[in-house]
Amino acid sequence: MSAGQLAKLILSKKEDLFILDVRSESDFANWKIEGSRIEVLNIPYFELLEGVEEIIEQIPLDKRVLVVCAKEGSSIFVGELLVAAGRSNVYYLQGGMKSWSEHLEPVKIGNLRQGGTIFQFVRMGKGCLSYMIVSDGEAAVIDAPRMTNVLEQFANDNGYRIMHTIDTHLHADHISGGRKLAEQQSATYWLPPKDAAEVTFEYAKLENGHDIEVGNTTLKIQPIYSPGHTIGSTSFIVDDQYLLTGDILFIESIGRPDLAGLAEDWVGDLRRTLYSRYPELSQDLIVLPAHFGKFSELGEDGRVAAVLSEVYKNNTGLQISDEAAFRSMVTNNLPQHPNAYQEIRQTNMGKITPNEEEQREMEIGPNRCAVHDN
Repeated sequence: MSAGQLAKLILSKKEDLFILDVRSESDFANWKIEGSRIEVLNIPYFELLEGVEEIIEQIPLDKRVLVVCAKEGSSIFVGELLVAAGRSNVYYLQGGMKSWSEHLEPVKIGNLRQGGTIFQFVRMGKGCLSYMIVSDGEAAVIDAPRMTNVLEQFANDNGYRIMHTIDTHLHADHISGGRKLAEQQSATYWLPPKDAAEVTFEYAKLENGHDIEVGNTTLKIQPIYSPGHTIGSTSFIVDDQYLLTGDILFIESIGRPDLAGLAEDWVGDLRRTLYSRYPELSQDLIVLPAHFGKFSELGEDGRVAAVLSEVYKNNTGLQISDEAAFRSMVTNNLPQHPNAYQEIRQTNMGKITPNEEEQREMEIGPNRCAVHDN
């Protein structure tokens, strides 16, 4: 079963799936496949080398069984043992959790009033979200992952020319594909200058008041300076309909301010953005974040979106009136850091250039960009 087939099966919510995850207990506890109709059993591979007789009664006969490991090989071995033991509806995940980490599922969010469409690319295995805004055959990509070939293929298949690539901030949980995609497409790469003090490459400065036009000249991507996750974090209002919040605000949680080691300094910025700047915006805007932390945040067809007023009603991180209590809540509830986050930041600054396999290893695991996702 490919990562794409697995994604569609989970998002359809029409079929039960039993997953036998044969990675180590620590790897499983750190990161696993989730879904509303998924049952998961973790039995480390080394415990199954002599056979599956001791667990065979735990493996259902009436649903598909997917064996999962890190890269693929161990799951093939265990899958063959299950078939030999009488289980016929058995699959393995092609490429293992590495392929699951890299799969992007495109979802149409909606049409734009000024003409055009906005698409969300859901990286289900890591909880990352990227966007493509298109109008009159032109496209802008926001928070691109390093798997730029998927975005290029989607644009080519639909007749879009990528003119802009934009990062809402300097990412610490995944390697940005924005600069690479811009180079490949002869596009403009935009980055907030306050996050770019140490970068080693040329970029266009993403600042308040400098709208980015896509296709139809009345369709503008309007930057809104919104620090807190990083000092340069920038949100976007698109077509007066959508608020792309980057890693500042998620559907069920809020952004963490500590991935540059400045939590005490940036938590005040985070509060001002969430409690002063965003409430001044139209509460009818649809929030489109750069990440999700829980499967419950995926809505119809896998899209991650919610009306801003509803987010303020339901997100507990937005309901702490006392500033001292807010500061305490944020700084005392920070989850474990993302995998290799310092190296990822260095890569996104252009200071180091890991090869493809090294980049895969650096990104393994969940995004961990939110305060409440621990």
